[in-house]
Amino acid sequence: MVQVFLEGFLLQASLIMALGAQNLFVLESGMRRQHHLTVSFVCFLCDLTIIMLGVMGAATLFHHFPEFKIVVGIVGIIFLLQYGIGKLRRPKEDFFVSDVLKERSLRRSILRAITFSILNPHAYLDGIVLIGGFSSKYSLLPLRLGVGMGAAFCSLIWFLVLSSASGMMMPVFQDPRRMRLMMGTAGVVLIFLSMRLSVDVYGWLLEMQRPELSINPITTILP
Repeated sequence: MVQVFLEGFLLQASLIMALGAQNLFVLESGMRRQHHLTVSFVCFLCDLTIIMLGVMGAATLFHHFPEFKIVVGIVGIIFLLQYGIGKLRRPKEDFFVSDVLKERSLRRSILRAITFSILNPHAYLDGIVLIGGFSSKYSLLPLRLGVGMGAAFCSLIWFLVLSSASGMMMPVFQDPRRMRLMMGTAGVVLIFLSMRLSVDVYGWLLEMQRPELSINPITTILP
């Protein structure tokens, strides 16, 4: 069981450290100290849910209904584009908010954490197709669940470290000009991610029209 747990942990570690909208949101929450631990835990719960669905056999269903990831992808494109443009247009006085506003933003932070986690088709590809597909080499459900728990535990550690360590950077960005630069950079990255997601969605649409071009990702990752 320890071996399969470590396999899931290392597999998720190779996937989660890539630059993405979810990681950017966790990083920003940590720098602002805006419910960063809650945000980390919510992102972990979302990852846990997706991964558990994968190891319990949802990969096959996901592969046979590609329309789902296309719908999620289109909504994700719109959300990332809107959020990225919003960061570029945000006035500098909005960067530093009072403690009262921080407390009132708890619900908003939770909703955004959920949104960044589930409106990302790559999260489904990683959690359901890759991790779920990898775990399918084990015939026993407890072993597949062990892989999933290892992957989910990696997510928890990563989000906690990312949000907590980012707070150490906050004094560097106390200058509104630096914060504007950081937010502007984040906005550009989010817009870039929306464009890259657009290319992916276009590719998925082509695969639906020409199924012979599609490669089953489950079989390609299994030994």
